Amino acid sequence: MTCKKSNIRFAIALFFMAASAFTLSAEAANPLKKTASGQSDPAQGPLYATREDAMAFADDLASRRSLDPAWVRQTIGQSRFNPTVSRLMQPPTQAFVKNWRAYRSRFIDPVRIRAGVNFWQAHRAILARAESDYGVPPEIIVGIIGVETIYGRDTGSFRVMDSLATLAFDFPPSHPRANERSAYFKGEIEQFLTMESRRNADPFEARGSYAGAMGMPQFMPSSQAKHAVDFDGDGRIDLWNSPADVIGSVASYFKAYGWQPGMPTHYPVTFDPARLDMDALMAPDILPTFVIASFTAKGAVLEGPALEHKGPLALVELLNGPDAASYVAGTENFYVITRYNWSSYYAMAVIELGREVRQALDKGMGR
Repeated sequence: MTCKKSNIRFAIALFFMAASAFTLSAEAANPLKKTASGQSDPAQGPLYATREDAMAFADDLASRRSLDPAWVRQTIGQSRFNPTVSRLMQPPTQAFVKNWRAYRSRFIDPVRIRAGVNFWQAHRAILARAESDYGVPPEIIVGIIGVETIYGRDTGSFRVMDSLATLAFDFPPSHPRANERSAYFKGEIEQFLTMESRRNADPFEARGSYAGAMGMPQFMPSSQAKHAVDFDGDGRIDLWNSPADVIGSVASYFKAYGWQPGMPTHYPVTFDPARLDMDALMAPDILPTFVIASFTAKGAVLEGPALEHKGPLALVELLNGPDAASYVAGTENFYVITRYNWSSYYAMAVIELGREVRQALDKGMGR
């Protein structure tokens, strides 16, 4: 069975789950999306003020962004190498067996469901307004915030500047994409310091995941700069303490990545063994590519509303360890959820948590 490339992050995320509450951020749609962490910030390594490359980057950043050069040098210079951040970014040292059922059980549980019901009840009007403005249904927004931070209970305890600096200047060289990832985190430092300068804030007060993701929705700085909105109208964006800003920002993010109102995220799918061409069905990964006719011609079997779907579909594979894999036919909206975190396992966890919360809400569950 072909292993989907976009789910490599699942292996990394689940490998680190003993050390983190979850998911590399919502960077938001970047391959290292954020992960909130319940760990306390450990003893730090050396200051980056001693690094010529870090100081050269600070000078260049200040010049390009018209920031106070002394402030930028001081901020980057007072950031410290964090060995725990570096360790958590190391690729797995052994083969990792994906297991959707195990992954699901970590996020679809009574604690998150009850917390989700309470969150939905408390912010019903705001969720409705977000759906009206952006077209994103409440269960998807509630699913995201629940999976990311259990509705703000675990937003991470690493100093954001230390995490970003560590990954910008000391990304683990054993990683196959170390140079690309290092460049990405330099960009995140640029976005973060630009925002903090505008807010006249102390960059060292912000705490987040070991990857530098922040707040209830675990936005990376670039995602906050592009997609965060002042949804409560108080003149500022607060992704830690304003549920309205969080709800609006998540909806804004999905709309920017092409969320289509009213479209399902996926459909059930089975297979016709006589016609099945699994290699062809799996080749496009989770990018929706197949029209109904080509999808079914390759042995995928759809029923009911799925046969009326107008857009492209993808075959989404969810491995279950030694047991048989699970499959769904993913739509363009399923793919949009994976732009928040590049993993089909993550997307299904978001979808199913939101569904479970809605069902519990309808039954009158909650506190």
